[in-house]
Amino acid sequence: MSQEAVPEQAVPDPSKGLLQQMEELMAALTADLSQFDAHLQSTGTRPESPDSSGA
Repeated sequence: MSQEAVPEQAVPDPSKGLLQQMEELMAALTADLSQFDAHLQSTGTRPESPDSSGA
């Protein structure tokens, strides 16, 4: 993995509450996953989910 994958928000900030830090990290993770999903959809390499197999 490249170092750019580590968000700056990952460094703990003692002036913020733990809940606020977790919310910010979850928001960053959600944004990254959405971007990754959009990339997979645009390349057409998205694997089928287990639910869509019809088994």
